[in-house]
Amino acid sequence: MIFLLTTDLTYIMHLCNAGIDPEKSKVFIQSHVPAHSELAWLLNCATPMNWVERMIQFKDKARKSGTDSVGVGLLTYPILMASDILLYQADRVPVGEDQRQHLELARDIVRRWTDLYNKGGAFKKRCKKAGIPSFPTFTEPEAMIVKEGGARIMSLSDGTSKMSKSDANDNSRINILDPPKVIRDKIKKCKTDAIVGLEWDNSERPEVTNLLSIYQAVQPGRTKEDIAEEVKDMTWGEFKPVLAEAIVAHLEPIQNRYHEIRKDEEYLMGVLRQGADSANEIASKTLKAARVAMGFVSRD
Repeated sequence: MIFLLTTDLTYIMHLCNAGIDPEKSKVFIQSHVPAHSELAWLLNCATPMNWVERMIQFKDKARKSGTDSVGVGLLTYPILMASDILLYQADRVPVGEDQRQHLELARDIVRRWTDLYNKGGAFKKRCKKAGIPSFPTFTEPEAMIVKEGGARIMSLSDGTSKMSKSDANDNSRINILDPPKVIRDKIKKCKTDAIVGLEWDNSERPEVTNLLSIYQAVQPGRTKEDIAEEVKDMTWGEFKPVLAEAIVAHLEPIQNRYHEIRKDEEYLMGVLRQGADSANEIASKTLKAARVAMGFVSRD
């Protein structure tokens, strides 16, 4: 079973629109499963400070904030991510290359937890008393990183930075609900160069590779070689409208389905309730095992 958690209702609808079946993949809002925050705190207590201080994304975001008053939540966010994964005994996790470090942190936490809390006679006695198996509390997850084109889309305003919805510049990204005119305008304004002809994987032309990756991502059946042949002699003035129309065509059925589902509030809430119920059932078992491993006194 696959669990998809989010804090964003709109994102949930995008998942449903794009072919995620709520019967097979349980979708729920993170805060509807309290075990996430409790396990994150327990993992905080077992994670050395220097492990989170070396997280690249924390350093980058703290620097970009331009202030010394960055919240503690930003520092410990990777541990919350670990909680999100470990609660469900996930053995494989689909992540982008930029999230590999966070997944490695989760793996390190599992190993440290096992060494600290899942060994010895006292641990086995606590498990027996609680009526649970004396197995390691968590499964060590492995990363599933997609290597094909489109796996990592970069900013429209800077081909060396990841496209992100948290970017203050809305023109740096294509939002799933952007109307066709907005998409065309963003592609028209996106950063390019003055060279005629388009090519893949030229390190001196990151924007070219990024826009071609987007072009391939919205046309899943096409190969890099096929696209390279099509665009090799194109100018930017010729390619940008073609790219914009491909994006518009790709997003149109998703947007139509979004508006269709958005009208049915009862269905949406039902998906969330069912997802949260399923998630709580599994998460509560893992959380209980974590409490037992650490030696918490049961209220029962």
